[in-house]
Amino acid sequence: MSALFEPLTLRGLTIPNRVWMAPMCQYSAEAEGPEQGVPHDWHFSHLAARAVGGTGLILTEATAVAPEGRISPFDLGIWNDRQVEGFARITRFLKEHGTVPGIQLAHAGRKASTDATWHGGGPVGPDRYGWQPVAPSPLPFTDRHPTPEALSVEEIGRLVEGFAAAARRALAAGFQVAEVHGAHGYLINEFLSPHTNRRTDAYGGSFEGRTRFALEVVDAVRAVWPEDLPVLFRVSATDWLTENPEDDREGWTADDTVRLAKELLSHGVDLLDTSTGGNAPGARIPTGPGYQVPFAARVRAETDLPVATVGEITEPRQAEEIIASGQADAVLLGRELLRTPYWPNLAARELRELGAEPRWPDQYHRAV
Repeated sequence: MSALFEPLTLRGLTIPNRVWMAPMCQYSAEAEGPEQGVPHDWHFSHLAARAVGGTGLILTEATAVAPEGRISPFDLGIWNDRQVEGFARITRFLKEHGTVPGIQLAHAGRKASTDATWHGGGPVGPDRYGWQPVAPSPLPFTDRHPTPEALSVEEIGRLVEGFAAAARRALAAGFQVAEVHGAHGYLINEFLSPHTNRRTDAYGGSFEGRTRFALEVVDAVRAVWPEDLPVLFRVSATDWLTENPEDDREGWTADDTVRLAKELLSHGVDLLDTSTGGNAPGARIPTGPGYQVPFAARVRAETDLPVATVGEITEPRQAEEIIASGQADAVLLGRELLRTPYWPNLAARELRELGAEPRWPDQYHRAV
């Protein structure tokens, strides 16, 4: 049997294959009014096409737990019931076509309130449907970005409650997987890394202090998420600072990630979605095919936590080798699935000699 197309069971949920869709913002929701943050026809068609294409698990784009947690005013949210209704239409379709629907619960922190990428992605202020970002410490992402307001302990507590409330709504919307977004320089990642967390209270300083918020969020989500359904955590395994001897900035490291993975496992996380970077502008990142796979492989080798990997995975046999060699339990495709929505079915056809079979819907039987 093809390792890539072998089902994976996490808790009581079986995902039909190991080809998963990574969260990718579409910047296509309404920025203001009653439809703010609500998924509409674009989001439906975008996600439905990948389900028809045979993807095992689809994770939504970073979905904000509060209005001020959006990366841009055009991002999706899960802080009200109108958004739940919009998502329910999508999750029903995904399940009907054999795909597991997952949601990434997120808060953008100091990288919030920016424009759509095709409009430059720069900061959007309160004078243009934007808002004041918040963060662990008052450190702007770049010189172009506003200085965020440092969160008080009371505000941190309310955000933890916000993640729990968002998880409840996600469950009501029909999602079967909840992923906590702790990567790419957004709020939880900002707390984790000494590059962005300069606090001197219980949420800063030591490893235990800097991971406190992440673990409180995981505990809050796990407490409201069904025992038989999995919770995932997305991490940036490194800030790519300590790997570069010419960069003297302090950052989050691969060693930190292994240590965090063990903590996450003990707090009920079922899989670590392993990415890198995004927290330190200007960091030198040596990209290339599968360049992030070694970080996932190390976590898998040194802990008992299953892992998924992402980053320039484009070829079926490349993906098959990652899973078959035990470097990861699943692969997440981003840009490649944007280019080729039916990549999983096309990959299964290429790997038929290993027992893989495409999962075309009846309406597409001519494609078999």
